[in-house]
Amino acid sequence: MTGDTILLPLLLGLLEGLTEFIPVSSTGHLLLAGHFLGFESAGRTFEVVIQLGAVLALLTVYFGQLWGVLRAAPADPAARRFVWAVLIAFLPAAVIGVLAHDLIKTVLFETPALIAVMLVLGGVVLLFADRMAPEPRHEDAMRLPVRTALAIGFFQVLAMVPGVSRSGATIVGGLSMGVGKRAAAEFSFFLSMPTMAGAVAYDLFQNRDVLDWGALNEIAIGFVVAFVTAVVVVKWLLGYVSRHGYALFGWWRIVIGAGALLGIFIAG
Repeated sequence: MTGDTILLPLLLGLLEGLTEFIPVSSTGHLLLAGHFLGFESAGRTFEVVIQLGAVLALLTVYFGQLWGVLRAAPADPAARRFVWAVLIAFLPAAVIGVLAHDLIKTVLFETPALIAVMLVLGGVVLLFADRMAPEPRHEDAMRLPVRTALAIGFFQVLAMVPGVSRSGATIVGGLSMGVGKRAAAEFSFFLSMPTMAGAVAYDLFQNRDVLDWGALNEIAIGFVVAFVTAVVVVKWLLGYVSRHGYALFGWWRIVIGAGALLGIFIAG
């Protein structure tokens, strides 16, 4: 492998791990980075598979807690309610994702200007939600009412548009319905597990005929870097938002989106 074939997947894996679980749109960042760096794998194999590294990171951090919930679920109503809340919240994105898959992949993913605009608009919404959210009524992510979880699931559908951010949409949805800042981030973590795993599996199946598995070394580098980076981010994020909220990420989105729009304008 040459230095270039190592550096690019390393940088993209780092970008995936840094941005997957914070509300700035990892997909938007990866697609814009690929656009400006001239990188695109066949069938988006690289971009899709390295997301599994982030999923594995989350499972690693929360394995003990989730295993305890699953073991308790047959006898514990609260544990069962949490499992149902996550699964029900997952359903809207699962249904819409299947129905709109071709539109998302062939149109939305190929429109860098749209991604940049969504980053900016999402940043403005996140700043507003962080400042104007109602007084929290739910501070435990594992005890959200099923109705609240389902509403957050509908917010997640907005993230079908790249640049919106799956975690950003679910966190804004949670904040708007009285979920505390830490609990909103943590429920977004839990909801991401079935959502991301399902999306990756479906996407790989849909693109099975054009997948590029010839770049396994690059994929492996991106996967490992995304995993390690995401572990660090997940452990850091909850403490940060509990103390400081989400304003940093709102401004991050606005700066990156505006910079991307400027770059697209200059290049065009």
